[in-house]
Amino acid sequence: MVTLLGGIALLVIGYFVYGGFIEKNFGIEPDRQTPAEVLQDGMDFVPMPRWKNAIIELLNIAGTGPIFGPIMGALYGPVAYIWIVVGCIFGGAVHDYMVGMISLRNDGAHLPELSSKYLGKPMKHFVNIFSILLLLLVGTVFVTSPASLIESLTPDFMTTGIIVALIFGYYIVSTFLPIDKAMGKVYPWFGAILIISTIAIGLSLIFGGHALPELTPAAIRLENVNGVKLFPAIFFTISCGAMSGFHATQAPMVSRTTTSEKQGRFLFYGMMIAEGVIAMIWAAASMSLFDGQTLSQMIDAGTPSAVVNQVSYMLLGNIFGTAAIIGVIVLPISSGLSAFRSLRNIIADYINLKQDNLKNVLLLTIPIFAVSFILTRVDFNLLWRYFNWANQVIAVIALFVATRYLMYKKRNYLVALLPGTFMLYACLVYIVSEPIGFNLGLNASTYIISLAVGVAILVFFFVTGNKQMANLAERPDLTQDHLPIGTFSK
Repeated sequence: MVTLLGGIALLVIGYFVYGGFIEKNFGIEPDRQTPAEVLQDGMDFVPMPRWKNAIIELLNIAGTGPIFGPIMGALYGPVAYIWIVVGCIFGGAVHDYMVGMISLRNDGAHLPELSSKYLGKPMKHFVNIFSILLLLLVGTVFVTSPASLIESLTPDFMTTGIIVALIFGYYIVSTFLPIDKAMGKVYPWFGAILIISTIAIGLSLIFGGHALPELTPAAIRLENVNGVKLFPAIFFTISCGAMSGFHATQAPMVSRTTTSEKQGRFLFYGMMIAEGVIAMIWAAASMSLFDGQTLSQMIDAGTPSAVVNQVSYMLLGNIFGTAAIIGVIVLPISSGLSAFRSLRNIIADYINLKQDNLKNVLLLTIPIFAVSFILTRVDFNLLWRYFNWANQVIAVIALFVATRYLMYKKRNYLVALLPGTFMLYACLVYIVSEPIGFNLGLNASTYIISLAVGVAILVFFFVTGNKQMANLAERPDLTQDHLPIGTFSK
């Protein structure tokens, strides 16, 4: 219990202390007009109140990540808590805040456009490809995972295929609606269900007489119950609860509905902290109710959704347990919707296809959903592995964008560079060692090759950055935040 409560307390303290430092380092301008106010279009640029934006941001970034990820991360034992707390405060929340605020300063631009501006135009194509891949995988994962949960609550005739079709139907309808109608009306109810169910799970753990695992030297192990090494796997297993590149595709959506820069810390940094709290609770529940081998068998037999079912019913009983499962279901459904909406916008920006009429929306929406439906036939665990690697590559790119932005502004850029460099190395080790990459295994040569490649990337990053810094007179948009709103979008 001490570790769980202590970890949650550290997350809250991190919001006020380190979050305040990050906000000051960025240099907010409370009186600056925002894209939501100046570029209103009744579809994506729509001013909304802070509390509603906060719920939309939380539901957009969460999905099943802060639940499924910590459940699988629990196979490593209490050491999973360390990554959730440290990763969330110094990595994930910084990542989300910087992307959201930089987007706010650039007409609500998505990550590919920001990468083009701050990392160079060639990066736009690379980041577009990765973003499209990531969002397709995210949308598909966030269709299949709630479908398996819904199937457990419905009659036998409601097969997974029927449920998947119904979810896609909801997505298609919502895609055509303005953001304040598609999300602004529904998400507050989804958010209430999520918050209440999470609190209920947490209170049941604390006051239900359960033996909560504590983080002690003896409890720290460098591999999980299946023999999978801690590094780098833990950083890809627990992503959305600690650091996730998917969030970089979602923050710009909320930057288009935000009405003041002073709301940024609460909306972007704060909602990532909230996601970390959710991750802590589900990791603790998984470790306290099941031993490692039982947990592994449940995951292998039915994906982490089987664990969600058991945890909910064991802690809350049939009625409230069902409500808790519904609370988990709303996360991926809401994140899946936002993933496909972001995907449509990113592709539209890339090919310069305005989304101002139904024909153009359908032209992109139908192929996207067709490809995603095909991917639902692929094994969930395989999708999850590819999703997590692509996810963290995007996180690295987003943190390097933030680093370059802070360099140009002559601010402390280490706050973004250090977590970005760490995750870059983890991504390189993962792709060099894993079967989805070069399959060299975890050995000395893998670490050396990854280190050499990582150093080369960093050298290239600083060389190109210094060249841009030497020519800032030709690029006033890189340092001036007082350009007229709408300049970047032109």
